[in-house]
Amino acid sequence: MTTTKNFSDHRVCFHDRIKRDVKRVAFLTRRLMINGGNVTSSSSSSSTRKPPRYKVAEFGSDVVSGMNQGSGEYFVRLGVGSPPRDQYMVIDSGSDIVWVQCQPCRQCYKQSDPVFDPANSASFSTVTCGSTVCGRIENANCNAGRCRYEVSYGDGSYTKGTMALETLTFGRTVVRNVAIGCGHWNRGMFVGAAGLLGLGGGLMSFNGQLGGQTGGTFGYCLVSRGTASEGSLVFGRDAVPVGAVWVPLQRNPRASSFYYIGLAGMGVGGVRVGSITEDMFRLNENGEGGVVMDTGTAVTRLPLQAYQALRDAFIEGTAGLPRTSGVSIFDTCFNFFNLHNVRLPTVSFYFSNGPVFTLPANNFMIPVDEEGTFCFAFAPSAGISIIGNIQQEGIQITFDGANGFVGFGPNTC
Repeated sequence: MTTTKNFSDHRVCFHDRIKRDVKRVAFLTRRLMINGGNVTSSSSSSSTRKPPRYKVAEFGSDVVSGMNQGSGEYFVRLGVGSPPRDQYMVIDSGSDIVWVQCQPCRQCYKQSDPVFDPANSASFSTVTCGSTVCGRIENANCNAGRCRYEVSYGDGSYTKGTMALETLTFGRTVVRNVAIGCGHWNRGMFVGAAGLLGLGGGLMSFNGQLGGQTGGTFGYCLVSRGTASEGSLVFGRDAVPVGAVWVPLQRNPRASSFYYIGLAGMGVGGVRVGSITEDMFRLNENGEGGVVMDTGTAVTRLPLQAYQALRDAFIEGTAGLPRTSGVSIFDTCFNFFNLHNVRLPTVSFYFSNGPVFTLPANNFMIPVDEEGTFCFAFAPSAGISIIGNIQQEGIQITFDGANGFVGFGPNTC
């Protein structure tokens, strides 16, 4: 009976994770459609990456997976306030705000730690309506002279409350006067997290607020799903891996939160799929298309034509393996029950300007249950392409904002 329950729990967690992922992708797509129109994309002004300049020592924190709780996101542990109160925060490379649930809680979801109470923090100060910070917050409004914010997410989650300046602590490193949202009305499936650490490309993300202090550089290594080990989130010099594959970032001025990269094609088994062309992934002058790196999306999405070509090439390369019916958004699944040493063809990203990055098997085959069902972890998209966190797991990934590059490191976490 216990075994059956474990199978059932795994299935429930898996389906909950995918449902949230589908809503996340729909939200990102709508957001880009609203913001799009008459924009141009631009790569880094130089094709040569230069060493960033650092004003402070590197710092960071451990990263853990929310997979076992049915979440596709990743969490970081940090201290909020003075004295610091440790909290779990979702890391999101597609968001430009830092927020935490706050007392008094008018509406709050359940979190692992006590809800942060600003009355117990010596460093907490509210932000006024006429401040520079308030002027940079999207959809900000004013109430009794205080700057108020409201953010909605694709799965029906939202947070709203008052903007403030507060101290955040990462290990022994103290970062003062960070603009955060103090959320008094919050709803969502953040699976125990106290809030969200936005790592997007905008000015009000955490890394955006740090600016040149860390050379515009941060990196993360997302631990493989379902494991008890920890990954890392690092800001500054230590975020830059030696021997990384560096790919230029592309800019969409109407979607500054997102990190776009140039993708030229895909490969299976060390062979480039000829029918997948760079035009399928191009970010056009209207801000449509393109490829986004996103920690908040689990499953990588590709345009339908590109996905079908990649899937067909993968099926051809796995012709001798037992297939099973599709599950949820996945149409290519296998039954590996009682199989050992399964040999799979590699899957590779062919980036613009030449770099090739080959994924480990764990990054393109996802376990659906505990009965040996695995699915090819890609899905079709109607518009934007997204490289999700499954494909990023175990890889050192660095964003060099000063030079406009993203790096894929050779080491694992």
